[in-house]
Amino acid sequence: MLFHIDFKTGKPAYLQLVDQVRYAAASGALRAGDSLPSIRPLAEELRVNRNTVAKAYAELESQGVIETIPGKGCFLKDGNTPFTKPVRQKLLLKEIDEAVVTAHHLQVDRSDFLALVKERLDYFESKKERP
Repeated sequence: MLFHIDFKTGKPAYLQLVDQVRYAAASGALRAGDSLPSIRPLAEELRVNRNTVAKAYAELESQGVIETIPGKGCFLKDGNTPFTKPVRQKLLLKEIDEAVVTAHHLQVDRSDFLALVKERLDYFESKKERP
């Protein structure tokens, strides 16, 4: 699994890493039980402080995406989320709002935006169906 950090985006490096792990899990590139790279080697590879990677892993663990097994490392958890349905919907609404605002700024009309959403849903569903 290759991660990368873009220092020009203005987005904190640890959040970029969090997003990439979540994306990899959603797309099927990472599956439940897969291990994540160790903190030190990943920090060296990304050229960031170890605390940055540790912070990303702590955030992922608090979101229920990964679990840390002492002495073994960090592993992707099964898709079961610890969040209640209203909390999941609230988190999702925030992400949807950001996507809608971005689409507005990029002057993407409603039908094109909805077509893109459907296309992405289809893509991720096809990834999950693969063994």
